[in-house]
Amino acid sequence: MKDAAPSYLKHHFLIAMPHMADPNFAQTVTYLIEHNAEGAMGLVINRPNGLNLADVLEQLRPDDTPSARSQSQPIYAGGPVQSDRGFVLHPAGVQFQATLELGELALSTSQDVLFAIADGSGPTKSLIALGYAGWEAGQLEAELVDNVWLTCPADSHILFDLPHEQRLNAAAERLGVNLSLLTSQAGHA
Repeated sequence: MKDAAPSYLKHHFLIAMPHMADPNFAQTVTYLIEHNAEGAMGLVINRPNGLNLADVLEQLRPDDTPSARSQSQPIYAGGPVQSDRGFVLHPAGVQFQATLELGELALSTSQDVLFAIADGSGPTKSLIALGYAGWEAGQLEAELVDNVWLTCPADSHILFDLPHEQRLNAAAERLGVNLSLLTSQAGHA
């Protein structure tokens, strides 16, 4: 068998299979920000953590009254790594103090993006997460071989427009898969 060039999944969704045992990822869909020979990084996009942007801003600007807009902006549990660190996924084109362009999307990690969203001058669509999902070199590939994840190209509509409780099934439907019809038992042919 010839050595094939590695196939990386940057800008893809990872869809947890029904038998996912890790409670950090059971019934989740994760957007992959980066995937290369050194490992992978992503954000879980369908698991609100119970906080909203107003809760975060109360810590950052305690003397200001949070806007109504910030009270309706949920914060997601992006993953188990550095769960105190914030990440904002948004359409590309708007730059903040710390913004990484990802093609049609961008990832910002500075506080100015949070203030801009709350003030109505930030990106019109965004997903704010605390923490991220990370995989060491070869770890995600091993999980894929073990049938832990389904993958499909990411879709901005699913990321930003659908309610969080619809994102997992919508991502699976992009593959023509109905997750409720899959067994929760893992197996290999």
